[in-house]
Amino acid sequence: MENTWQYQGQEPLKIKRFFSQLGMGHRLFNDIKNGDGQLLVDHRVVRPTTKILPHQTLTITVQPELADESVEISHEPLTVVYEDDNWLVINKPSGVASIPGPHESNGTVLNRAKGYLIDHHDENHRPHLITRLDKYTSGLLLVAKHRVASSMISQQVEQHTMDKRYLALVSGQVEPAHGMIDQPIQRVAGQAARIIGQNGQSAKTEYWVVESNADYSLVKLRLHSGRTHQIRVHMQSLGHPLVGDHLYGGPLELADHQVLHASELSFFDPFTQQQFHFTAPLTATEQQLLERVGLTIK
Repeated sequence: MENTWQYQGQEPLKIKRFFSQLGMGHRLFNDIKNGDGQLLVDHRVVRPTTKILPHQTLTITVQPELADESVEISHEPLTVVYEDDNWLVINKPSGVASIPGPHESNGTVLNRAKGYLIDHHDENHRPHLITRLDKYTSGLLLVAKHRVASSMISQQVEQHTMDKRYLALVSGQVEPAHGMIDQPIQRVAGQAARIIGQNGQSAKTEYWVVESNADYSLVKLRLHSGRTHQIRVHMQSLGHPLVGDHLYGGPLELADHQVLHASELSFFDPFTQQQFHFTAPLTATEQQLLERVGLTIK
């Protein structure tokens, strides 16, 4: 497997620095440097210490990834919003887990993505989930089709520069109409639920009220960090838990799980050097629920 870029800079640049600017993680570069792949400049094999010149092409080659035998294969369907040689953008339905767990070894997005790559005769059979969603959260999820893509986007994940936005139906009338929730989130031993706590990890969630009435609000949210249950914990902290969220005290009359949808996903593609932006509308069930409570989304 190979990937190629053209260097657009004006001055000679070390290959390692070039890949760092693109976002590649240190681990993959070190693997290639230690023999698990090759570096080519203008189709000639070079050493990792080589400097690349303006307008030269740089290619990395690595062996395709074999399947992880510990991950079962599922041929259940995936709703693919976008696909190229490097990425799968999935619209995940509510009720499907992102990765296998103690009580669910198959049927997750990871199992299905593995089956999808095999069914489509991709040379790589080990998908990498870049973003994950709770089982009952629907919407957009990003999968890297190989380890080079996973490495190239690692900095965006670590630095929280990917733009991930959600729609949530919450209880009550949220005021003010826009705000930033900046509250640390911490685990509680032996419990699934997280809490706001000064000993927790820093977490920031920005929100905008889309529509509201006396009983419910439809809120758009942007994550500025990536903590477990972040939106659910933060909205509870405002006194507006998500509808259906039994874990955080949300009303259960309308739904038996949280009404949360990953509606927008933006990231910088290190291969095409372009900004990608994807959207996914609410599911039919979620739209019907909004109508029941007297809210609409334009």
